[in-house]
Amino acid sequence: MSDTSTDKVVGAWRKSSFSNPSGNCVEMAEASNNNVAVRNSRDPEGGVLFYTRPEIDAFVRGAKAGEFDYLTS
Repeated sequence: MSDTSTDKVVGAWRKSSFSNPSGNCVEMAEASNNNVAVRNSRDPEGGVLFYTRPEIDAFVRGAKAGEFDYLTS
């Protein structure tokens, strides 16, 4: 994760089209410093985590490859 002291959300929040109607999902947005912001969609006023682009790239590649399938229901 990046140093959040200087990161700010600069893009619109988006969540997956696979999210269920109750909003049990995370949302992502473009952030300053070429980072990506992540938050809980059910708590939009809660905490925000900031990740670097390489960190998000590694996660998305792993998710597409099924590496985290064991964590889903």
